[in-house]
Amino acid sequence: MLQRGRESFRRQAWADAEAQLSAADREDPVGPEDLERLAVATYLLGRYDESTAVTRRIYRESIQAGDVAAAARSAFWIAVEHLDRGEMAQAAGWLARAERVVAQDGRDLAESGYLLIAAAARSLAMGDARAALDAYTRADDIATRFSEPDLLVLARLGQGEALIELRRTAEGMALMDEVMVAVTSGEVSPVVVGIAYCSVIDACQRVFDLQRAQEWTTALDRWCESQPQLVHFRGQCLLNRAQLKLFHGAWQDAAAEAGRASERMAEPEAGSSLGEAIYQAAELHRLRGEFGEAETAYRRASRLGRRPEPGMALLRLAQGRTQAAAAAIRRATDETTSLFARPQLLGPLVEIMLAAGSIATARVAADEMTRIADEVGAPLLTAMAGRANGAVLLAEGDPGAALAALRASWTTWHALDAPYEAARVRVLIGLACRELGDRDSAAMELDAAREVFQNLGARPDLARLAGLDEGAAAPAGGLTAREIEVLRLVSAGKTNRAVAAELVISDKTVARHLSNIFDKLGVSSRAAATAYAYEHDLIARPA
Repeated sequence: MLQRGRESFRRQAWADAEAQLSAADREDPVGPEDLERLAVATYLLGRYDESTAVTRRIYRESIQAGDVAAAARSAFWIAVEHLDRGEMAQAAGWLARAERVVAQDGRDLAESGYLLIAAAARSLAMGDARAALDAYTRADDIATRFSEPDLLVLARLGQGEALIELRRTAEGMALMDEVMVAVTSGEVSPVVVGIAYCSVIDACQRVFDLQRAQEWTTALDRWCESQPQLVHFRGQCLLNRAQLKLFHGAWQDAAAEAGRASERMAEPEAGSSLGEAIYQAAELHRLRGEFGEAETAYRRASRLGRRPEPGMALLRLAQGRTQAAAAAIRRATDETTSLFARPQLLGPLVEIMLAAGSIATARVAADEMTRIADEVGAPLLTAMAGRANGAVLLAEGDPGAALAALRASWTTWHALDAPYEAARVRVLIGLACRELGDRDSAAMELDAAREVFQNLGARPDLARLAGLDEGAAAPAGGLTAREIEVLRLVSAGKTNRAVAAELVISDKTVARHLSNIFDKLGVSSRAAATAYAYEHDLIARPA
């Protein structure tokens, strides 16, 4: 039975290995190596309490046998299991126990490298990436000296994460690629393989490296499928697939994958990943106009520790609750300082601020997105920044410049195979063409976007598009939001220079806006434009 258990473990048939090794242990207690196999198999089956119990037994027996190295290592992995479940106090206790065991022994042990990994992770979580990088590098040295492949992978994954936080993105991702060579070559244990896949994919998503994320998600998918009895890590695999399918416009498949991921992660031990799976389901509900279901899912994700922004703020915008949306997205953006996290909020901030008529705030956000995109250099981020900048330029009354930015953005979205995002940009392109008097091109762009929205089932976008049709009601004179803003200030008696100062634009831009306003309203003076504005309720009369 013991030999069969070992063979099943080698074949990665985890359920068979667990049953056979457990049976062998009941007949005659097995040794530490087979106990470790049993702990791994039980862990990969998602039976975490049982796995922890076996690992604690390894710790006790190692202490009794005087095997300090085995005791320290088992204490480290018990701490990792508690961390996975958010049990921070117990994790800290087991790490302290491992540190004490190593310190009392006094010898130079490879296990000291695992303790450095834990210390580095704490430093990274507290925002001290330099201290984390130093500790991970020392762990790397120990792993190399003792020829410890698992420790080496964990150390280099950590170095990659720390380098990314230090904005040395290219170095960090190159190191992670190197790590994955060892992972895919079968040089490390199955638990570390799973950790590596999830860590690298998460890093790719954080730095907007879509190509790498897709490549490693496909590899993770193959790894999971090669082990039909695997439970742990399979939920994360499904979640990654759901995110990519959503991006590529396979919304029905994305909903199914997100649902399956939620089911896989529905156990109490699932941790914060369940919140992300629920958030993805909420996003799909929002995009399809299922607002009640979306709100329920966003609230559930929030209870599980996943911040509901920007999704909840965009939901409020879609519901017509613009002020609530603006308050939520402003607060979330102000709370976020990470270079890689801010763009996820800055894009929605631009959209919501434009809807609220706060063009100056939208301009500041779009400019920040452009700066980040230039620094990071990821095509996905460049496309996001281009869309935001184009939308603001359009609101500022510069459709020519907007059109150039939006066409570049659309080209990138199209190359990334992101049909929904590309269609959203085509709507803006259509509006820019309309502002430039090219109504035929505008109609073609809007029709192309409408077809995508219909195929996806994006009902809110279809409704917004219907409001943009030529026959739909529009402000008198066809003024843009920025032009109405300029007209309001001019009607209050402000000079061009005062208008420019308040809107944070140049005097030349104000003059161009006034010229456009005069042409659209068919007037030739500021006084006539003011009279037209009051007559047609374009601006509120003074009290």
